[in-house]
Amino acid sequence: MRFETILFDLDGTVVDSGAIILASMRHATREVLGRDYSDEELLQAVGGPGLEAQMSALAPHDVDRLVDVYRAHNEPLHDDLEACAGIEDVLVRMREEGRRLGLVTAKRRSTVELAFARVPLGHLFETVVGGDETDRHKPDPEPLLLGAERLDADPTETAYVGDSPFDVRAAKAAGMFAVAVTWGRIHDRARLEAEEPDAIVDSAEELLGVL
Repeated sequence: MRFETILFDLDGTVVDSGAIILASMRHATREVLGRDYSDEELLQAVGGPGLEAQMSALAPHDVDRLVDVYRAHNEPLHDDLEACAGIEDVLVRMREEGRRLGLVTAKRRSTVELAFARVPLGHLFETVVGGDETDRHKPDPEPLLLGAERLDADPTETAYVGDSPFDVRAAKAAGMFAVAVTWGRIHDRARLEAEEPDAIVDSAEELLGVL
């Protein structure tokens, strides 16, 4: 066991939410802006500082309306949300090994609770840091450092697992071991590799060998 404390991102890492994020981004931009964007344009900022920042990158003068329309469309889609393949078994095994697990996400705590109402994995995490709990957000290290602090963990002896370039940057800035995962399908492998994570894995099972 290399790391006793491991922090995880939520979207595309623990829950398979890429498709519903994309659908809601597309709905909001069509409804509010009346235009179509490519998948790459819609997903480029996902996993970063949060929904407002994602919308600001597309249309800085329409952020509030875009966010409202996105959330109204997105929340009902959580009824069909599923866990990422194999992640539940890996999380359970890590807990059985005595590891301490935390979740650090740009999502608001209320949206995290909505996800875990459908995908009941919340009990496996000792702490959850939501996007509405810190002043700064990924790729800033503040939320990751808060997660480590709540678990009484040394950041340099902690790993962070996520599926976006912003996750890798935040982990490095926090002095943590940065693990990029490819199964989220929100960001392609080449973009993750460009951030030079400490490890990159293609399946949840591989995490046990890396961590």
